[in-house]
Amino acid sequence: MGYCTAQDLIARFGEEELLRIVPDETGEAIDLAAVALACDDAAGEIDGYAAAAGYPTPLSPVPRIVAAYAADIARYRLYDDAATEQVTKRFNDAIRFLRAVANGDVTLGVKDTAPAGSGGVAQFEGGRKAFGGGGF
Repeated sequence: MGYCTAQDLIARFGEEELLRIVPDETGEAIDLAAVALACDDAAGEIDGYAAAAGYPTPLSPVPRIVAAYAADIARYRLYDDAATEQVTKRFNDAIRFLRAVANGDVTLGVKDTAPAGSGGVAQFEGGRKAFGGGGF
């Protein structure tokens, strides 16, 4: 499951940009297969950081910030070696955020995706006696 789609990238960055960086074989349309692959790669990268923080993946519901950073990561991947300074900065910002999530410095802010063991659930351990049981 991806966190962004070709339509998301078009909405954020414009059809002209995507056509310029990832045209299909005719040069007249966007290579949607390449965009889908970049979006899947971005999702895999995000899931790796989220899983390191204990979040169940894929994230559901998808936090808005994750969708935005997924688009930035996919865009960077599509540029390959020709990424502009702005595209690279946005990618680096996304990775910095994901590292903060993995380190537990930032949470994703969605209750349904809280890391395992992050609170809200009482745990009890049985089998031990609190008192000696010596019969009073």
